[in-house]
Amino acid sequence: MERNKTMALTIAAVPVLTGEASDRFELMMELSEERRGSVDFTREIDEARAILSKANF
Repeated sequence: MERNKTMALTIAAVPVLTGEASDRFELMMELSEERRGSVDFTREIDEARAILSKANF
């Protein structure tokens, strides 16, 4: 039985955004950061607490 003597696989180059794609990505990232934390989970938290209280947690 012959073994493959390759020590490691080559790592493919990571593509880098440039031009308009880069500008759009950066704009979308900034918009996303501004909206971060804007979702209100109050109702879901209340429901989870109700379930846990019924389970005596």
